[in-house]
Amino acid sequence: MTSASTSEGVVPTAGGDHGTEAAHVALADLARALHAKTRTGPLAVLNDAVAAALTLIPGATSAAVTTVKGRTIIETLAATDEHATQFDHLQQRSGQGPCLDAAAGQYTIEVSDLGTDDRWPTLAADAAAHSPIRAMVSYPLFTHTENLGVLTVYCTAPHAITDDALSVGYALAAHAALAYDAARRYEQFHRALTSRDSIGQAKGITMERFNIDAEAAFALLATLSQDTNVSVAQIAQQLAQSKPDSTT
Repeated sequence: MTSASTSEGVVPTAGGDHGTEAAHVALADLARALHAKTRTGPLAVLNDAVAAALTLIPGATSAAVTTVKGRTIIETLAATDEHATQFDHLQQRSGQGPCLDAAAGQYTIEVSDLGTDDRWPTLAADAAAHSPIRAMVSYPLFTHTENLGVLTVYCTAPHAITDDALSVGYALAAHAALAYDAARRYEQFHRALTSRDSIGQAKGITMERFNIDAEAAFALLATLSQDTNVSVAQIAQQLAQSKPDSTT
């Protein structure tokens, strides 16, 4: 296998025609399907992505998307089964592994046979004792501005992923990263709109109850937020949902 470096990482390539028509069609369908899920939430996108990995990548038996900070696994966001989740735990416990290295270096890491690979000896020993996984590929999920996590495809047999399948996985990871980022941004935008509406309503209620202007009403909400260690948005939502005073 050969690899081509780009400004965004390392793209696995191989000689010959490895972009079959079926793979192109499947990836195009996946891109559309993931885009359709962006408004149902980030986790819905990732769950579809890991499920697609088992369908599109021959030899894959499990898959997971993991968030990493520094050399620490923060969370397994989506996984096809307990074997994928367990392997994240093994990497976390040993402090080493392809997922951690892929996140740190922002390049794809292939492990053809964990039993003969000497890069992560502690992980290899733990996996031999506690996991059926014997090979894997970790793909960083990123956009041009953000590192989002790592998609790892696992195999129970060594040397199970071919060069062709490796390239398909790289394309799948790119589609998943973009759809996941779009879903996150949509969710954040929706929450911001909801918070803005709640704050506006709460300001109106406060202005009416205390006969003060908008600036003073927001200052009062901000003071209450500091005193109670509760966000202004949460206070505003509670106030906006509260029943009006029954007194006249």
